[in-house]
Amino acid sequence: MSRHIAVLLGGLSAEREVSLVSGKACADALRNKGWQVSEIDAGRDLAAHLETIRPEFVFNALHGAWGEDGTVQGILETFGVPYTHSGVAASALAMDKHRAKAVLEAVGIACPKSVLTNRFEAAKNHILPPPYVAKPNAQGSSVGVVIVKEGANRPPAILASDDWPYGDEILIEEYIPGRELTVAVLGDRALAVTEICTQTAFYDYEAKYADGGSVHQIPADIPQSIEKMALEQALAAHRALDCEGLTRSDFRYDDENNFLRLLEINTQPGMTATSLAPEQANHVGIGFDDLIEWMAENAHVPCFEAGKTKG
Repeated sequence: MSRHIAVLLGGLSAEREVSLVSGKACADALRNKGWQVSEIDAGRDLAAHLETIRPEFVFNALHGAWGEDGTVQGILETFGVPYTHSGVAASALAMDKHRAKAVLEAVGIACPKSVLTNRFEAAKNHILPPPYVAKPNAQGSSVGVVIVKEGANRPPAILASDDWPYGDEILIEEYIPGRELTVAVLGDRALAVTEICTQTAFYDYEAKYADGGSVHQIPADIPQSIEKMALEQALAAHRALDCEGLTRSDFRYDDENNFLRLLEINTQPGMTATSLAPEQANHVGIGFDDLIEWMAENAHVPCFEAGKTKG
């Protein structure tokens, strides 16, 4: 008998459209592997859907707030059903960029200097001297990120706008010039280093998801010492935040001064066959369908599985 898995896709965040694409790709891969798949567009009635279909596993293909920040993970814990990616605490911590960086720096991983502030304060005066990056503290996929260029007279007014939808906490972070690198970690293995070449100042939402927005070079053409450091630090970040399954750590490499800075760790990266993490898996010999099945079979086990205390 085939195993029954629910694939969560869509959701409530600004990354809904990306999640719909990821979820469809994951659902198709699981069907190719012989699983019985139920797709759920995960809205606020998620618990009711789960109660109705009672899956044996859940593949969480949601991105961004609510689906990636520990909230949906908490719902899944109450059902006692194994689910992919990280648990509640690791998901919530990784989504909180400021607090995640404090943990990473405590284990010796270098991150850009940053200050957490309110968006209205960030819109009044420069918190750091330009150039710097202003980003929502709890969003993914570079949603809401603003680059403040050197010589800018004022911070971006959009931060104080009534139309700003990304929360009031803003991380002001020093701008690191150079190259975009990323490393996926699968279980206990850092896979590869990819350089992301874009036409923009950084790897923004359009560069990530628009056709032709970026070119991925794998393996990255970088010094062996930097490659080794990126692989080690991505794995160390994965472990420090107690992540599970698949994560992706994003770096900036200043090739002129030869130093590396970890920007953030993504607990639920994009999941199509051409997304960065699956692309790295394929590079080391793990096909897309095999990757998705591995993630399902190595799903996080809730603390209270089927009403019994774990351990």
